[in-house]
Amino acid sequence: EFTAQVELLKEKLVYYNQLYDIYHNYEGINNIKTINDNAGIAPIVVDREIIGLLQFSKDMYEQTQGQTNIAMGSVLSIWHDYREAGVNSPLDAKLPPMDELENASAHMDIGDIIIDEEASTVYLSDPEMSLDVGSIGKGYAVQRVAEYAREIGMENVLLSVGGNVCAVGEKQKGTAWRLGIQNPDLSSEEAYVKKVDVRDACVVTSGNYQRYYTVDGVRYCHIIDPDTLMPADYFASVSIITADSGMADALSTSLYNMPFDEGLAFVNGMDGVEAMWIFGDGSIRYSESFEQYVAQ
Repeated sequence: EFTAQVELLKEKLVYYNQLYDIYHNYEGINNIKTINDNAGIAPIVVDREIIGLLQFSKDMYEQTQGQTNIAMGSVLSIWHDYREAGVNSPLDAKLPPMDELENASAHMDIGDIIIDEEASTVYLSDPEMSLDVGSIGKGYAVQRVAEYAREIGMENVLLSVGGNVCAVGEKQKGTAWRLGIQNPDLSSEEAYVKKVDVRDACVVTSGNYQRYYTVDGVRYCHIIDPDTLMPADYFASVSIITADSGMADALSTSLYNMPFDEGLAFVNGMDGVEAMWIFGDGSIRYSESFEQYVAQ
C-alpha cells in the first residue's frame, strides 16, 4: 500500500516539475516556459495549478515587499548564463555587466502578469518579461503534494525535495520528525548545525553553498537581491519553519536578501513563522521562538 501511495506522490511531483519548468517543453502541456515564449504575443490557456502558483506568488510579493518576485526572469537568466559559464570554465568566470542587469530589470514589473481566472489564461504584457518561479515553485508544489498525501490517507509521511522538507503529521504517535539543518560550511566534519523536531510543519533552507560560482576568489550564489540585482551576502543560509511549504520557500529567499535586523523584525511580526540565520563566520541567530523546535 505504501509503495503504491509513494508512486502516486512521485507522479504528482513529476507533473508539477513539468508544469513549473522554465527551460523545457513537454508534449501536451502548457507550462511556465510556454507563457514566457508567448510574452507580448498571446494569452496562454494553462492548468489551474499554474494559476494557483502565480496568484500565491503575487500574494507573497506583497507580503515580502517585493523581495520574492517571480517576474525577475529577465535578470535571473543573465545570472544563470554567467554562472553556468563560470562553473564550466572557472578561469574565465566573469560577473554580468551592471548596465545589462539594469536594462533587464526594466522588465520585472509583476503587474505585467495578466491572469484571467475565468478563461484560465496567463499573459505577459511586456514582451521582454519572463517568469522564474525558482524562489517559490518547488515549495508550492511540495505543499500541494503534502495536501494530496493527506487526501489519499497518508497521515504520517515526510517529503524531502531538495532543501524543502514537509512533515505530514508525526513520525509516530507522540514522536516528532527530527530533521538536520545542513552545515553551510561543507568542509566541516559536522554535517548538520542543528536538529529540529517538527509535526505538521515545513522546513526550508536557502543558502550560498550549493548553487554558486567564483569570480576573483569571491563566491556569488544564485539568490539575487531584487534591489541591488546582485547576489546577497548577508548570510551563509537562512532556514524557515512554518506550516506552509510555499510560504517557507518564499520567506527563506526573502530573508536571505534582508539585513538581519530587518528580517528579524519581519519574522517576529508574523504568526506561526520562525527563522534561523547562519552567518558567514558560523554564528547563529534565531527568531523569537525558533529554539522551541531545536532538539536537545
